[in-house]
Amino acid sequence: MKHLRIHYLQHVSFEGLVNIEEWAKVKGHELSVTKLYLDAAFPIPDSFDWLIIMGGPMSVYDEKEYKWLVAEKYFIKQAIAAGKTVIGICLGSQLLAEALGAKVYANDQKEIGWFPIEFTTDTSLHPLFSNFKNHLTVFHWHGDTFDLPSNAIHLSYSEACQNQAFLYHENVLGLQFHLEMSEISLKKMIENGRRELSEAKYIQSEATILNQTDFIEDNKKLLFSILDTMAKKNNLI
Repeated sequence: MKHLRIHYLQHVSFEGLVNIEEWAKVKGHELSVTKLYLDAAFPIPDSFDWLIIMGGPMSVYDEKEYKWLVAEKYFIKQAIAAGKTVIGICLGSQLLAEALGAKVYANDQKEIGWFPIEFTTDTSLHPLFSNFKNHLTVFHWHGDTFDLPSNAIHLSYSEACQNQAFLYHENVLGLQFHLEMSEISLKKMIENGRRELSEAKYIQSEATILNQTDFIEDNKKLLFSILDTMAKKNNLI
């Protein structure tokens, strides 16, 4: 079995790989990271097989405040052009959408907490999600959304946000939601983003979020299934 060299981009200290790291360690894959909040350098594309782009509280259009976004966007485009498997989560999915030519903008509603996503007809026919029901409750923390990139498959949507996930050319996956969460990472996100937990239709309270951790296990199962399926496509497991 060939082991993957997985590189990931981390935008803030409190949004790491979490259960993605557990999956990688169980499979024996190699991990490396660029911590953008520390102004770390990017590797050359030949040094990794997969690129995973994590979330963060900033927006893709905040280049004046976060100057490293310019270099990050160029790096992501390089990885896509090189045919790497690329997975973007939350902010990462928005960066992928923009890299593929789609517009990223503020959604009508912020979506924070445990809310269901529905899978599209295309999703039910695709091996990434074929073992799952038509809907799943997942964890969200986003205010932005994106248009579906050209030639991408629309995978899921929610009541608050039309484009929750997409797949481009079988190797570029954008997930607006967080399947990777653990109870510890949930608490860290709340500690660092508590000011956003205002009363709104699609924003849950801290207590409501923390009282629904039973969903974590189902999210983890879907995450591991997706990662296993993408690895199989690379003939790596």
